[in-house]
Amino acid sequence: MRVSSLVPVPGIPPRRGAHRRDRHGRGLRGPLMPPTLPAWRTRADRFDDVVIRNVERLERRWAKQLKGVEFAVEEVPPSDPAPWEHRTVALGRYFPADPAAGLSHRVVVYRRPVLGRCEDTEELDQLVRVVLVEQVAGMLGRGPEEIDPEYPRED
Repeated sequence: MRVSSLVPVPGIPPRRGAHRRDRHGRGLRGPLMPPTLPAWRTRADRFDDVVIRNVERLERRWAKQLKGVEFAVEEVPPSDPAPWEHRTVALGRYFPADPAAGLSHRVVVYRRPVLGRCEDTEELDQLVRVVLVEQVAGMLGRGPEEIDPEYPRED
């Protein structure tokens, strides 16, 4: 005997359609900004933009040396820090190329530690710039002042 899937089962109420809640009369929940507006970009997207802008600045000056270098953003550094990073939280890290594994040189900026040290967008731009300059300087075996003449000097 075949039972149709449309026959209601006694004791089980029929399923209602999707229900949206208007809690406490405050309106339906949803995004404050529609995706079509520029302000809709997330904080992570805006951070990526700062990193890209600073990488492009470095590449204009060091295009030949930075050819093939990958730049990336990760949320936090891995939980297994390098031996020399035992008492600090890394803001960025340079990973040398590994041709056997097919990996090129990589410079990674860690978003959360960098954002945690900045109070405004100007400070964020400066810190991202410093982190990138220091990592590129380490990769190229040069001083940060040589990589970026505007690098802040300690007096």
